[in-house]
Amino acid sequence: MAAGDPEFDLVVVGSGAAGMTAALTAALRGLRAVVLEKTEYFGGSTARSGGGVWIPGNSVLRRHAVTDTAEQASRYLGHVAGEGTPEALRAAFLRHGPAMLDLVLANTPLDFAWVPNYSDYYPEAPGGRPGGRSVEPVLLDARVLGAELARLRPPYLPAPAGITVTQANYRWLSLGTSHPRAITTTTRVTARMVVSKLRHRRLLSMGQALAAGLRAGLAAAGVPVWLTTPMTGLHLADDRVTGVRVLRDGDPAVVRATRGVLLASGGFEHNEQLRRRYQRAPIGTEWTVGSPGNTGDGITAGEAAGGVLELMDDAWWGPSIPLTGGPVFCLAERSLPGSIFVNAAGERFMNEAAPYVDAVHAMYDRHTEDNPHIPCWMITDQRYRNRYVFTGVPPRRPLPRRWYAAGAVARAGSLADLAGQIGVSADGLTKTVDRFNELARLGRDADYGRGDSAYDRYYGDPNCKPNPNLAPLAQPPFYAVKIVPGDLGTKGGLRTDERARVLRADGTVIRGLYAAGNTSALVMGRSYAGPGATIGPAMTFGYLAALDAASAAPAAPAPG
Repeated sequence: MAAGDPEFDLVVVGSGAAGMTAALTAALRGLRAVVLEKTEYFGGSTARSGGGVWIPGNSVLRRHAVTDTAEQASRYLGHVAGEGTPEALRAAFLRHGPAMLDLVLANTPLDFAWVPNYSDYYPEAPGGRPGGRSVEPVLLDARVLGAELARLRPPYLPAPAGITVTQANYRWLSLGTSHPRAITTTTRVTARMVVSKLRHRRLLSMGQALAAGLRAGLAAAGVPVWLTTPMTGLHLADDRVTGVRVLRDGDPAVVRATRGVLLASGGFEHNEQLRRRYQRAPIGTEWTVGSPGNTGDGITAGEAAGGVLELMDDAWWGPSIPLTGGPVFCLAERSLPGSIFVNAAGERFMNEAAPYVDAVHAMYDRHTEDNPHIPCWMITDQRYRNRYVFTGVPPRRPLPRRWYAAGAVARAGSLADLAGQIGVSADGLTKTVDRFNELARLGRDADYGRGDSAYDRYYGDPNCKPNPNLAPLAQPPFYAVKIVPGDLGTKGGLRTDERARVLRADGTVIRGLYAAGNTSALVMGRSYAGPGATIGPAMTFGYLAALDAASAAPAAPAPG
């Protein structure tokens, strides 16, 4: 390092929720903090997400009279994360998450609201809550960002101009016109758009609101965010991380860190080489909706400094539709009645409404050369298309021709013809649909339990009795939609302790180095506790990293 290198107490790499929460916490503790962002936009994958935050026992839940106990939350997280996740990490998350959220509420323009009945992903497990623990940002006026609004990373699925949708809205909007709540929600969302246009204001929701609110908090706290400043490595001295090597305005530089460096630069979902090295085939970078800048820079830099990696074979998976404009996460679509997933043999192989990580695990676990499950196919009929929204396309409206041309969607007057178009067994598909229709009429999926869980039913159709997730596929034409193993981002990364400090293989701490978010191996293990269980822990361990850096002795000053 040189005498003229810029110096801060905490240097944060990455401008998603983990990094911005850490920098805000550091500033409020009196530290000089800076956020380094590789791309021209801030917000990372957070800005492209649903913006949900899963933190048991927080003050927002109490405000909404949601009853929860520390014992219930601990039992549930222990069940979901499993024995592979250290108990100390789980305890730290549950203990400090509520305080972190209170800090964000007090020092940013953000407010949060409970997402009513958005169930934990395993609500029937010990300590699980069918009513859910997820909170989401309240609509945020974009004017809080001023000129910085132009540098907020866009969502991965932009809504029509002026339309602002919350997670709570999305549940009902997906039902099209088939339920009174769907109609009233559509009316309310449309009225909100009209009022916003009349007032010449823009409202932000979900991940856009969360990223914008955190950025506004950093601005108020005087924390700089340096965009287009990619990290090229870490600087170490005397077995301690003392800075970050970057390119600034295209020139090499070092940003000094007297208290520590937090790596919060996301996962490696856009790094073809790393995905092929660590993850099961077929895999690639074209099915992810993670931020384009997430190429594993923080993970490889931490490993080069001596950090050990974990969970690199896993991701925040979700069945996705490879449309011409990019992959679309298949969420409500696969839970609604009148749809099934089939493999190349034309057979069902899962509860289609299961938590999305489990759904993709099922695709990979059953995939063989003789009977491919990747891609698999979502089969629906015209009744389904007449009733429900499909990836933003309203009911009854034809699906875009370009989707058919690209092979993402097929349509036929009979199941046999449909099977021929997509290359699956016609006999298998016909038998599968006959069997499923029989189960749907009875109202119970005796094969895979679809609709048994409160989580399944959240995105079902309440008008469909007795099971909101089951209806026969009987009205031609029939549709097939290609399903691939997409993801929200990779899950593996640097092993950390309960203070977010990066660890070596022998369990010792690398001094001055922290990791949070998808740069670290997160507290959820191979599972996913509920809506927002990526962002909640990411923000919490970013917060804990900043608290530890504030209590750490500063590094010795650089010579010169």
